[in-house]
Order: sequence, then structure tokens, then C-alpha cells
Amino acid sequence: MKKMMLTAIIAVITMVNVNAQDQGDYEMGLGLGLNFSNVSDLDSENSTDSRISFNINASTEYYFSDRWGIKAKLIYDQKGWANGFILDTDTFDSVTTDFKVNYLTIPVMANWHFGSTRKWYLNFGPYIGILLNAEDTELGMDLKEGFKSTDFGFAFGIGYKFPINDATKLFVEYEGQSGLSDIFEDNQGETIRNGRSSFNLGVVFAL
Repeated sequence: MKKMMLTAIIAVITMVNVNAQDQGDYEMGLGLGLNFSNVSDLDSENSTDSRISFNINASTEYYFSDRWGIKAKLIYDQKGWANGFILDTDTFDSVTTDFKVNYLTIPVMANWHFGSTRKWYLNFGPYIGILLNAEDTELGMDLKEGFKSTDFGFAFGIGYKFPINDATKLFVEYEGQSGLSDIFEDNQGETIRNGRSSFNLGVVFAL
């Protein structure tokens, strides 16, 4: 199923690139964002303290009309959580630490442009996250083997574009991600999922 979802995402991105070059209704963007990430159980009743970090993102969008487009992103995404606990294997003491779990995240979303001038936009769709590294901040332990190599979930966001000229716009947006899969490799308890919110700034260029 993971391979099928990844293949579908790659196919959509490829289709976007091909169609955009034919039609010309195409935008590319670059952005930087402030992340607030944590993890929670399946019912979201028990969640951790948020880790504050950042993301760097690149995006591409193909417009089917003046209202609708399909948008794909490539995000270096710093996730994890704060004030967790880890066992020091030297002293066997429980140590308070932050967990840094970083991904390459690829969301593919429908993007609806609304308002009288269509400067507002709202997007939603699935994402896949590819694990890059995982470690704690206090002991510096490499924890990557304890996490699954991929994460799946739902991405959504809302934003506003500020035109600079015919080909360039600045944007500000809120972006959320809600994980649907367990992040741990061998978890015998409740499903633990990623959650992430971010506030992003950036620029888009019409091609």
C-alpha cells in the first residue's frame, strides 16, 4: 500500500509538470515556516508538549481554472515533541529531553482560490513523510531505528497572496498536518501519530 501511494503521488506530480508546461497556468514557490509539532494517541486524548522548529518548502501548482488547482509540495519538515522521557543506558535514570524527528514531507493537495480577487486559497489532500533522522536533544542518541521509515496523513492549509507584479506574489499561510499512521516501528500500545501546525511565509512565481 505504501508503494502504491508513493507511486500515485509521483504520477500526480509528473502529470502536473507535463500539463503545466502545455497550458502555461503554472506557479512555483519557495517558503520558510515556523513549526509546532507533537505526537498524540489515536483519540488525541493524550498529546505531548510541542516542539518548536522550522520547515523549508518548495511548491508547484497547476491551475485547472481561475478557482481550482492542484498543488504539490516538497518540505524539509522538523517534527517531534518536547519534554519527553528517555532512559539513560549508562545510569538507568529517566531523563527529560526533546525528540527531534525530521522528515521529507510530500503533500499533494487540491487548492481552491476564493474571494472576489482570488487572493485567498484553501488546500487539502494526503501527504507522505519520509524519515530523515531521529534523535533526542539531551543525550544525543540516534533513535531512527525505532521509527517507521514513512509517515502518512492528511494535510490542509489556508493562505493569502500579495501581488508584487504580474509574475511574482508573496504569501502568508497556515498549514496543518494530521498523521494517520503509527510513527513507531514496534508499538504494542495505542497508535501514536504525528501532528504539526506551521505558519509560513514565501514567494511564488508564475511561469
